[in-house]
Amino acid sequence: MKKEIHPAYFPTKVTCACGNVIETKSTVKALQVEICSSCHPFFTGKQKLVDTAG
Repeated sequence: MKKEIHPAYFPTKVTCACGNVIETKSTVKALQVEICSSCHPFFTGKQKLVDTAG
């Protein structure tokens, strides 16, 4: 691989609005998200079915 053409890769903390913190790696040092697997209705089992057919 060529040197100095690839972006820097940092350990990253992803912070959700619910307070959950996930550690991963990315080209940015910190990320803030509105929803994660800890608070998303699909993953928590609090999913509601909405029927729009008449």
